Amino acid sequence: MSEITGNPAVMPEVEEKANSRRKTMLVLLLLIYTSNFVDRSILATLGQAIKIDLQISDAQLGLLQGLAFALFYTALGIPLARLSERVNRVTLISVCLTVWSAMTALCGAAQNFFQLFLARVGVGIGEAGCTPPAHSLISDMYGAKQRATALAVYSIGIPLGVMIGAVSGGWLTENFNWRVAMVVVGLPGVLLALIFQLVAREPVRGSADQSVAAAKEAPPSIGETARHLFGNKAFFHITIGATLVGFVGYGTGTFAQVFFIRMFDLGYAELGLAFGLIGGVSAGIGTVLGGVLSDWSGKRHLSWYALLPAIGLLIATPAYIFAFTRDSWMFAVWCMLIPGLFHYAYIGPTLGVMHNLATPRMRATATALFFVVVNLVGLGIGPYFTGLVIDFATQAQFSGLGFGDFISSCPGGIAPQDATGALREACHDASAIGTRNGIVMVLLIFIWAAAHYFIAARHMGWSKKNIA
Repeated sequence: MSEITGNPAVMPEVEEKANSRRKTMLVLLLLIYTSNFVDRSILATLGQAIKIDLQISDAQLGLLQGLAFALFYTALGIPLARLSERVNRVTLISVCLTVWSAMTALCGAAQNFFQLFLARVGVGIGEAGCTPPAHSLISDMYGAKQRATALAVYSIGIPLGVMIGAVSGGWLTENFNWRVAMVVVGLPGVLLALIFQLVAREPVRGSADQSVAAAKEAPPSIGETARHLFGNKAFFHITIGATLVGFVGYGTGTFAQVFFIRMFDLGYAELGLAFGLIGGVSAGIGTVLGGVLSDWSGKRHLSWYALLPAIGLLIATPAYIFAFTRDSWMFAVWCMLIPGLFHYAYIGPTLGVMHNLATPRMRATATALFFVVVNLVGLGIGPYFTGLVIDFATQAQFSGLGFGDFISSCPGGIAPQDATGALREACHDASAIGTRNGIVMVLLIFIWAAAHYFIAARHMGWSKKNIA
């Protein structure tokens, strides 16, 4: 009998070793996701330098940050997710990490908009194979009552990556140039891929749900997975809400640091350090608290998995607008502490609901389907749309100052060297104020997103058994 149940003196050691392996895997996945977002978001820090160097518009800058990345990221997300349901997920992530890191470094060699666009497409191709298998791995290591917290820890890679990208990218751009910054932030990912391949181990599918037998069955089809997820009214509205949050977050995030450079004439290193540390810390804390609080409150009523993000977004909206309309850059950056705490609280509960709803064999595909919607609209269109709004607001401001076409009069957003003092001032003021006004207008979409989370909360109260 002792051979079946195990030696009681040995069992704690076995459990401790298993916990250690889980923590090691989670830390490695967090580092990979951090690399993911450093390479994905680095253009937000380098944007102004790239715009001046390549003489492009804000709409084109938005395309580089958004559609160039999101187009193939979403297109390949589902095929790679389906592949990860069948193959070793650790190896798949390692290969994809190598690809996107190398392509990020290659961005530094681009000589025009088209070349940089193609390199960003390559980054998106590689990163398509990261999150679906990573979410699947985490869900096989952590049970339903810990899953939102574990996914929130993994998702700290978002603010952490943005922070590292802002600090390192700003310093490298100011002391060298934006091309060097691309190479330096890209290449370490190749080493991380090798470490992950050597250290990480593939867990048994479905083990955290005690459904190993079911996990050995053939994965459900894409259509079956989509109907299972989006046929649930609560998750349908959560997806819309998360998509709108991504639309605003990626859109305004692309131009947030650009705004501070244009409005306050800050150096890249100074801004990167201040913006990255303050924004990154608050977003990281908000991400973790969102997962922990939703798991805690969700034990009492599942609607809190949707109510918590809704309330957070309603607080974040006016807090962001207040920060972007300050006259002091230092005060404005410090004000970013508050909205970051509440904005990113949506990540943990949103992902927790998705993976608690999905079965073990559909989790990678479920993640890919979810991010196809969120990233194609949020990341693919959000930065471009925000860039168009800023271009429109800038032109309106420029015309109001008595000048003509902004793009032709101010190539790259700045006046030509032989321009008059009046034109120089007009280019600067129109660019700064137009960027601020465009960002404020787009931020209001957060309220629309919050409404869908509130609707989802109502449905979660009615269909509790279908969510957890």
